[in-house]
Amino acid sequence: MAAYMRSVIILLSTERNALLRRGCDYTVESRRYVRGLRRTPVKVLFPDSNRETVAPPKGSEGRKEPKPAPRKAPGMKRTFSPPAAIMIPSHASVPTSEQSNITFSKDRIGGLRFETAFPGDKRLARVVSIARSRTFREHQGKILLEGKRLICDALEAGAHPQMVFFSRVEKLCELPLDKLKRATLVKVKFEEIKIWSELVAPQGVMAIFSRPDPEKMSFPKARPTVPLSLICDNIRDPGNMGTILRSAAAAGCRDVLLTKGCVDPWEPKVLRAAMGAHFRLPVHCSLDWKDIRARLPEHTSVHVADNYCGPASAEEEEVTEHRHAEVRGQPTGALKAGDYGWVSTRRGRGNPDHAAYDSDSDDETAPGLQLPRVDALLYHEGWGRGPAALVVGGETHGLSLESVGLAAETGGRRLRIPMVPGVDSLNSAMAASILLFEGRRQMLDSVETSARKGKAERRLI
Repeated sequence: MAAYMRSVIILLSTERNALLRRGCDYTVESRRYVRGLRRTPVKVLFPDSNRETVAPPKGSEGRKEPKPAPRKAPGMKRTFSPPAAIMIPSHASVPTSEQSNITFSKDRIGGLRFETAFPGDKRLARVVSIARSRTFREHQGKILLEGKRLICDALEAGAHPQMVFFSRVEKLCELPLDKLKRATLVKVKFEEIKIWSELVAPQGVMAIFSRPDPEKMSFPKARPTVPLSLICDNIRDPGNMGTILRSAAAAGCRDVLLTKGCVDPWEPKVLRAAMGAHFRLPVHCSLDWKDIRARLPEHTSVHVADNYCGPASAEEEEVTEHRHAEVRGQPTGALKAGDYGWVSTRRGRGNPDHAAYDSDSDDETAPGLQLPRVDALLYHEGWGRGPAALVVGGETHGLSLESVGLAAETGGRRLRIPMVPGVDSLNSAMAASILLFEGRRQMLDSVETSARKGKAERRLI
């Protein structure tokens, strides 16, 4: 028994010594780890600075050490730049290579001085007035443009800027600075521009321009045009007007004439929908029909877009002939305006009130007015073989009596776009686009045909 107890004691002591040795090794490793942390760390040199930063040792947070001086290359003098001087980032997009190295200071950029708007600046409220009030735009002779592309198009066409608001200097550098020498440059916060803007994602740059005069603007000289004019008659929807102007510019129209009943072409919604078409072809607005006749070249035939969605063309012609037979006692070709659903019974006004034109009320009907006869023609038939003008009316009231009378005087036609039964009339912008490009096609074909005939005649000679 004694021998057994002695063996147990020896075994326990052996295990205890082993446990102590393992614990001792663990303790020594921990002490070595801690001592390793207390050593001086490796010096770090950051890429954007020449200074060496050393992490402070543990327990020295309260002590302040002098900052090391920047390294100086041997044989070179130290140069300092003024703290306010900043270089434009290389990733900023600029229109020309000359502007890639533009420097600006606290209140200057590329030789131009700009201001910083303070809270409550009255000029900011003026921007809102120009954007929202047609009367203010016309009386003051100013328009508001927003976005880099629209402002650059206006400057390229020779429009005169008066005031430019921008949120960042990089946004201003994207514009041709040489054309902003006479403008007032104002730096504002982006949050304020976001309040003024009607865009979902504002671009951070807006400008006030003098209302452009189509006679004095410089449009692209290489723009291929056709002898086709577009007349907008009581187009009141801003989106439709902008789309029509964009289609007219794309089709190469000679000019666009707007009657006094149309929406203001310089309204912000029209400008956004037109995508710079205002600065690619002449747009004459607020014209009466005497001015429109005077602006049309000689021997121009005026055609009207028929948006009447009624019976089929053959049935309609039968009804038309029947009605002509009933009114043979009247002057030749005279019909009541109510006989057609595509003509408004409201006469144009000499000096229209803008508020009245913005409403859709039709309280000035005149069922006794007589309508000159204008024959119908499918849109793809030959109507664009010579100088022509196309009249597109609004969707609410249709064409005016003056436009139909002008078409009858010049030997024009009412152009119809056939549609399947049960479909409502086309949108004014869609109908104008179809007719404009069809007219361009016919005019270009006519020129090619004439050229081929001339070559054939010269060969015979």
